[in-house]
Amino acid sequence: MNLWLDAFVPAFALLGLGALLRRILLPLDAVWAGMEKLIYWVLLPSLILSALAALDPASLPLGAMAFTIWGALAIGTLISVLLSRSMGHGHAAMTSILQGGIRFNNLMGFAIVGAIFGAEGISFGAVATGIIVPFVQSVTTLAFAMDGSRGRPKPLTILRQLILNPLIIACILGFTIAALGGFPPGVKPTIQTLGRASVALGLLCVGAALSWESFTDRVPTQALTGVLKLVGMPAITYGLGTFAGLPPLPLAAAVIFMALPTAATSYVMARAMGGDAKLMAAITTTEHIASILTLPFWVMLVLG
Repeated sequence: MNLWLDAFVPAFALLGLGALLRRILLPLDAVWAGMEKLIYWVLLPSLILSALAALDPASLPLGAMAFTIWGALAIGTLISVLLSRSMGHGHAAMTSILQGGIRFNNLMGFAIVGAIFGAEGISFGAVATGIIVPFVQSVTTLAFAMDGSRGRPKPLTILRQLILNPLIIACILGFTIAALGGFPPGVKPTIQTLGRASVALGLLCVGAALSWESFTDRVPTQALTGVLKLVGMPAITYGLGTFAGLPPLPLAAAVIFMALPTAATSYVMARAMGGDAKLMAAITTTEHIASILTLPFWVMLVLG
């Protein structure tokens, strides 16, 4: 029981505290926008970089994890698009359903696997992140670019957005440094300290970004997207991972990270790139609330 409380109470308590701080102590948007930028460009990349750099790439089941995660994401992408079309939504709403169906709140994932599996869990969480991020960023960027009302997609612009993504850069650097034998003396503790700050601050920002006024917006769409993300995606991942013969810990990390609610930054991306920001806010909020029930189930399943 203590393990469950240690894993889930801090993560969801920080979400609630972030929502409370936004309404009582720190109501200014600029404060949270500044923290989000710091987390996105510095703190979270540091967490991924420090975790990946400590691994031995030769000992990792990277092929099986990539097959499992990319296979699940490809299926999830297809289902998201079909779901949008079957419900008669336009392109903007489709991008929100897609983000709600395949993006993930990796900060919650790191908090949970760290509490349950310790440093090794964080390392495999970083591997899962390193596999998920390039696929998700590529697909969502292409989805926004395919909006016919905004003209033809520009390949160089899309490529530039991907190359400059700090999470993708952190993944590449992390695997590279690991292959070279790790950080030089003095660098590792600095990067680790920055990385540890990302989880608490990040969860506060996620909580602050949740919209409690969005529950009544296109409820069937919210519900079906949530079922896909919180039930369908981890189930597909578990099936593919079992088929691929993933060892218990990599399988657990893959399933847990794929069972996470969508990223709070999905709303920011929807607003900046012409998506349906109102629907995105609704999906983000309801998925985080529903995950209070679904995440413990998937953790219990992978723990056996």
